[in-house]
Amino acid sequence: MSIRVPFETVKATIKQAFLNEGIPEDVAEECARTHAETSLDGVESHGLNRVPRFVDYVRRGWVDPAAKPELVGGKGAVECYDGHLGPGITNARFAMSRACELAREHGIGCVSLRNTTHWMRGGTYAWQAAEAGLIGICWTNTESSMPLWGSTECGVGNNPFCMAIPREKGPIVLDMAMSQYAWGKVGVYRLAGKDLPYPGGFDAQGNLTSDPAAIEQTRRILPTGYWKGSGMAIALDLAAAAMAAGKSGADMDREGRGSCTGACQIFIAYDPYLFGEHDAIQAMFDDRVAAADATAPANPAHPVTCPGERTTATRERNLAEGVVVDEAIWQQVCELAEGTSEGIEDLSSVDVNKK
Repeated sequence: MSIRVPFETVKATIKQAFLNEGIPEDVAEECARTHAETSLDGVESHGLNRVPRFVDYVRRGWVDPAAKPELVGGKGAVECYDGHLGPGITNARFAMSRACELAREHGIGCVSLRNTTHWMRGGTYAWQAAEAGLIGICWTNTESSMPLWGSTECGVGNNPFCMAIPREKGPIVLDMAMSQYAWGKVGVYRLAGKDLPYPGGFDAQGNLTSDPAAIEQTRRILPTGYWKGSGMAIALDLAAAAMAAGKSGADMDREGRGSCTGACQIFIAYDPYLFGEHDAIQAMFDDRVAAADATAPANPAHPVTCPGERTTATRERNLAEGVVVDEAIWQQVCELAEGTSEGIEDLSSVDVNKK
């Protein structure tokens, strides 16, 4: 069951839960703000819902809340950092910020990050670049959490890919897992007692299904575009591990810890006006988006939009009416903030490394 809670209450409660775990105040503030803003934007699967899992990983020692990224190499517009298993949010925000600084200097900037942890909503960092007026691209590798096409067991990471266009009338932001639905989204539908809108994986009989619980049971989530999604996933894994000189998904599989622990990530930012005038580029953005949005909808009740266009409206509504949260997970986070939680049950989604 979902309820609405004021944004500032959500943020303050998450922050207190983090402070109770001994997380430094500045880190607790930044992580709480990002979790709360993610739910505010309507992506509760990687916002509030991931707070208990993050706390669990801190307690296990899989995340070091005090760690900071360390420069290990640089060549021109490209730098590589070791995240030292610091919080994925603070590591990723730093890396995209540094990529933007390099782009201001060189026209393009690329930062690779190894030995980091789950960044929560990958789109956060694409939005970060767009809000700085730059085109942003980022992705991460993960442990195996999705079958390669033709397999019945997990053999490749979901490896989310994100890209943002700094359109001044509203950024266009793509944030996509390499599966039809991210595991967190599958968990959101299961918690709500709803089927997925489209088939998202296979049941125990090997049939495509929209039942989120059945997909979590088999762990056979459906790659986006079938063989195309699983092929893209392995390519993103190899590219990230190579640029960061870090771990591949197979390395993380052998370690067998939690989601994305020890992951590699890539952050790219570039100036959209390198070879064109600002006004002309913005006019092109507006024209292209307007043409796409004007195409005939399959359902007249649901107009066509480009990725990211609905986020601003969702954000404004949730600020006015309260952030949508799952009642059971909200209760968990409140108990963590009150210091009354003795153990943590991850209700958000399946963790493929917890058999």
